[in-house]
Amino acid sequence: MLYHRVPRLLDMLALARGDGRYVRFLKSLARVELLILDDWGLATMTSSQGRDILEIVDDRHGRGSTIVTSQLPVDNWHDVIPDPTVADAVLDRLVHTAHRLALKGESLRKPSANGPEKSGKRGRLDTNDTQ
Repeated sequence: MLYHRVPRLLDMLALARGDGRYVRFLKSLARVELLILDDWGLATMTSSQGRDILEIVDDRHGRGSTIVTSQLPVDNWHDVIPDPTVADAVLDRLVHTAHRLALKGESLRKPSANGPEKSGKRGRLDTNDTQ
C-alpha cells in the first residue's frame, strides 16, 4: 500500500524527471498492490502533469487497486486535465471500472460548538456503484 497526495506526487514526478529517476519511480508506483491518490483535483494540472497521471493509471490498469479521493464531484474531474484526449484516457481507466463511494453530510474536520459526538451530525456513506 502506498499513499500520496496528488499535488505532492506531481511535484515528486517533476523532480524525478529532472534527476533521472522518473522511469524507476513510475515502476515503483505500478508495482504497489494498492495506491491511494488523495486530494485529486485541488488545482488544474499542467499538460505534463496530466500525462504523468495517465502513465500512472495506465501502468496500474488491471494490475492493482487505486483509490482516488476528491472534494470535486466526478463529473468535474475531466476539467482538471487540460488536454481532453489525455483526460478521456485517464478517466476511462479510473472512473469506468470504479466502485464509487460518495460521502454526504458535514465534514468531520469542521469544528462544532458541541463537538462531533454531541452534534449528531455525521456524514453518511452512499455506496452507489454508479459507473
